[in-house]
Amino acid sequence: MDFGTVMYESKDRVATITLNRPERFNAISEAMPEDIASAFGHASNDDSVHVVVLTGAGRGFCGGYDLKAFAEKPGANPGIQDMPWDPMIDYSFINRCTQNFMSIWRCNKPVIGRINGDAVAGGSDIVLCCDIIIMNEKAQIGYPPSRVWGCPTTAMWVYRLGLEKAKLMLFTGDLISGKKAEEMGLIFQSVPLKELDKTVSQLTERIKGVPKNQLMMMKMMVNQAYENMGLSNTQLIASLFDGIARHSPEGIWFKQRAEEVGFKKAVAERDSGDPIPGSKKLNSV
Repeated sequence: MDFGTVMYESKDRVATITLNRPERFNAISEAMPEDIASAFGHASNDDSVHVVVLTGAGRGFCGGYDLKAFAEKPGANPGIQDMPWDPMIDYSFINRCTQNFMSIWRCNKPVIGRINGDAVAGGSDIVLCCDIIIMNEKAQIGYPPSRVWGCPTTAMWVYRLGLEKAKLMLFTGDLISGKKAEEMGLIFQSVPLKELDKTVSQLTERIKGVPKNQLMMMKMMVNQAYENMGLSNTQLIASLFDGIARHSPEGIWFKQRAEEVGFKKAVAERDSGDPIPGSKKLNSV
């Protein structure tokens, strides 16, 4: 069964949901967030399913929002407006994407992230909504747009890593390996790629024997503790800041450079450590 950019399969009490744009490294298109929500809504209502596995087609999990569409293509798009911009129009778009990603968190079945390859930028927003993550030890995860042009809207870095480690990852925008992510406590487990399927299968086999109502109660109870810590409010401000980051002087520079030289070179320039053109003094007004 297909939900546009996402595939859905179900067998022996286990549903597998696969991001399916391998030709674009499963990059997030305008349609993908809603397709993800539709697939997880179906899993929640599929009475034969006890546990869900989320993965990506091809060699990667997800490379983030498709910068060919959102940055490199000239002109305005749902993620970038002509100036002056309206923050609430932007918020409506990005909050809708965020809430669609959070369908993973809200799914009433446990969701196991099977991370076969890199989960970068918006791809990390998606995977960190999973309940348990098992990752290829050599794959990379991180949020490079925290340097310029983004803010992680699901805010899961904070809730998974704690204050200091979350700040370390977001101040640098660095990518870390699956092995390092396990050491930091960001994910449950990292394994060699050849052992990934076996390791995920062992976990799903153990979980799928538990009654659905018990699994649902355990997930709701743990999730509620994080909701009580202000998760929704944090996501609100993160979504607003994400829009500001894309329309700041540095964000506008990044979009212009992506149009001029392509998004890959623009990303390399952004992440080089050199000063970003267009920055203003915060006390200049």
